[in-house]
This record gives sequence, C-alpha cells and structure tokens, in this order.
Amino acid sequence: MSDVKPISITLVDYQDAQQMSHLIQQLSHYALDDMGGGEDLSAAVKQRLLIDLPQQQQNFSLLAWVGDECVGMTNCLWGYSTFAAQPLVNIHDLGVQKEYRGMGISTALLSAVETHAGSRNACKVTLEVLGNNLIAKASYSKFGFNAYELSVGTGKAEFWQKYL
Repeated sequence: MSDVKPISITLVDYQDAQQMSHLIQQLSHYALDDMGGGEDLSAAVKQRLLIDLPQQQQNFSLLAWVGDECVGMTNCLWGYSTFAAQPLVNIHDLGVQKEYRGMGISTALLSAVETHAGSRNACKVTLEVLGNNLIAKASYSKFGFNAYELSVGTGKAEFWQKYL
C-alpha cells in the first residue's frame, strides 16, 4: 500500500478568509526563500493583501496541495497582448515549500495556470525568473517556457524595474 498523497490545485476565492490565509502563508514561505528575497513580508503588507486582493479584477491565484497540506502557490495577472489582440497571463509569483520540491508541484501549478489562461483564450503565459535560479529555469524549460526573443539577433528580453 502506497502512502503517496495526491497533488491537487485549487483556484483561490479572494473572498474566503481561510483560502486567503493559506495564500498569504505560502507567499510568506516564498518570500523567505533566497529566490524570493530572503525576508518575510511585513505585517502591513499581509494585511493589505487581505484588503486589496479581493478588489482586484485582473488577478487570480492558485494553491497547491499534497493531500490536505497546502504546499505552494502562484499569483497571476491578466494582461493583454496588443500584438495578438488577445489576453495573456503573467505568472507574478510561483513558490513551492522546500520540503515539497521535486514532486511535480510546480508542473501541476503551471499546468493549472495554462488551463485557466486557455479558458479565456489567452495567447501566452509569461513569467520572470532570476538568472541564477537554475532549478526553476530547468522546470520552466521542461514545461515549454524559454527566454523571450522577438527574432534572432534582437537579444533576449530583460525584466527591468524602477521603484517608486
């Protein structure tokens, strides 16, 4: 008899306090990881998420479960491709707790994002990944993602930011 627990993915209802608690807990795990910045979200940010996320129309989040244990999440943003004249989805955050990595959970999350994106006729799913996050890059590549290049010779797209 096997004690392998099934992986499941659920769409977060931002109006549900329990689901929001799981989402913020998983986001906190991600933030504490070196690839998430290495420090927890402030109490003020966590409180704002409880207030702000339910008001957002362009966001959706998914939780990953192993049995009845919440072990990961992804936060996504709907966008619009002017080149394709279709919606797109950007994966803003994707995290799996360290002790659950290597079990296919990120693949299950990516698959669920792809399915959800397809339900609204999205033309693509985008994400950002740190250059030295080799494990994530290998996982994303295996799933079919690659660095964005418009055409040969134009160079790879870079994600830049400016704090305000």
